[in-house]
Amino acid sequence: MKRVITVLVFLVLVSSANLFAQEKTVTAPTEYGNGFKVNFNEDGSKYFRLINWHQFWLNGQLPVNSDADFTVTPMLRRSRLLMFAQLSDRFLIVTHFGLNSLTPSGLDPTGQSSQAQLFMHDAWVEYKVNKYLYMGGGLHYWNGISRLNNQSTLNFLPLDNARHTWATIGTSDQFGRHLGVYAKGKLGKLDYRVAWNSAMVNSIDANGSVAPQADKASYIGRKTFGTKASNIYAGYFNYQFFDQESNKLPYMVGSYFGSKKIFNIGAGFLTHPKGSVILVDSVETAENVLIWAVDAFTDLPIGQKKAAFTGYFSYQSNNYGRNYQLGGGSQDVFTGYVTYFQGGLVLPNNGKFAWQPYVTFTQKHINALDSSPTDYGIGINALISGHNAKLTLEYRHLDLIGKDDSNQIIFQAAIFL
Repeated sequence: MKRVITVLVFLVLVSSANLFAQEKTVTAPTEYGNGFKVNFNEDGSKYFRLINWHQFWLNGQLPVNSDADFTVTPMLRRSRLLMFAQLSDRFLIVTHFGLNSLTPSGLDPTGQSSQAQLFMHDAWVEYKVNKYLYMGGGLHYWNGISRLNNQSTLNFLPLDNARHTWATIGTSDQFGRHLGVYAKGKLGKLDYRVAWNSAMVNSIDANGSVAPQADKASYIGRKTFGTKASNIYAGYFNYQFFDQESNKLPYMVGSYFGSKKIFNIGAGFLTHPKGSVILVDSVETAENVLIWAVDAFTDLPIGQKKAAFTGYFSYQSNNYGRNYQLGGGSQDVFTGYVTYFQGGLVLPNNGKFAWQPYVTFTQKHINALDSSPTDYGIGINALISGHNAKLTLEYRHLDLIGKDDSNQIIFQAAIFL
């Protein structure tokens, strides 16, 4: 039955490309233009650009029983600064740093706690080989697996990304970024990115001293086997049927509000030979990590009144090793598979302010638990100025195996310039 539902959702996205695609509309104001950009020559081919954004949350946890209280926790979900410079038509340099998920418990009298500190997200250089091939290296975000594993944090459709789609955070990379080299480009309507990376030594499992067991793997291959388990290979390929999306930067857009006519199908992978460790006759034995996904994304205008539909569907297969769960018990990073959908509708508007209700649905199968929890969310974006200034209210239900389910109401105020 689950596979039937998977096929049906995919067909809905495919059929929507012809059902809704009419004329292009622009629901986001254009006063921001290219943001803070400094040109170094008259034609603007040499420039420096700076992007700054903050996402502030009020996270309300609904009580699970009559004795519990409704609690609200303020959180600075993201505070980031991204800078890049086009030195010539062949050279690009990118620097991105910031902090994440700062709550009252993470504040420090002098700003010295690990949670309060800024850290480097991206730092890479890129060289244009020809119009079909660009190559670069550093701490980078040119990821494999799926569109959402390359998702921009500036322009989500829902409140935030689904955690399972950032499939390697803390296992082999630093917050979704690996150290390595990449190649990217376009061959006609086929957009591609591939990478070779070196795995992180101090993973969550390694730092937490999660030991391998006879029936459960630990993601500590790099620390256990050294450079023999260092290589990671990743790629993501998507065919863009209608309007072409920019791949100047790796961050993929969550919603265009119908300003583009988009329908893409994609497939990607990440493989880490000897990435995990399991005990066989009390001997630490390597297991290969393989994660792959197929997905579809559409963003289409509807009719004449600046309405639009955004939809995304993915099927992701995870093999981190036998019965793996991140940190020994995560219900987001595990060996198994995940079916995911998000869909939203920009309601008819005047081209300035707009409402965008949306839904998310996640169906997981966790091998270690032989269980299939279901998570979902219902929310609405108040698009004051597109993604540059918006408010979001979301109800989120998390099906937690062996624990009381989590029900949250989260309010967000987000601005980026």
